[in-house]
Amino acid sequence: MPIGLRDVREETGRRGRRSLGLNEERRMSMQSYKPTLKMASAARRGLRLREKFDRGGTQVGVDRAHQLVERRDLTAADVKSMHSFFARHDVDKAGKAHKWNSDSDPSAGFIAWLLWGGDAGKQWADRKVRTINDE
Repeated sequence: MPIGLRDVREETGRRGRRSLGLNEERRMSMQSYKPTLKMASAARRGLRLREKFDRGGTQVGVDRAHQLVERRDLTAADVKSMHSFFARHDVDKAGKAHKWNSDSDPSAGFIAWLLWGGDAGKQWADRKVRTINDE
């Protein structure tokens, strides 16, 4: 959902969107979210595997991994981006090339998944995006 729009099911009894007020938008953009140690650890592993096998992830994923490893605060937009990444790439787990969760022959999808915080990042982003959408 684009920033500035919000689910209004509770107000209308049906699913819809309304514009957020300027103050509400500002408040959401100013909030920050701290990555967990497990997310940082997964991202660090992803960076090591990417370096070793020369596959997996885009520059955006590498940048996200550095952000997670350094445990820099994330914005609401970052959290939503992470949530979207995991939703789109969950199917990568079924890939046949190389192996999921392998340090000796990891798939590119697995490495990319780690760069975004791994399973810990997915669970965290899923929880946080619900909080953001409820505000």
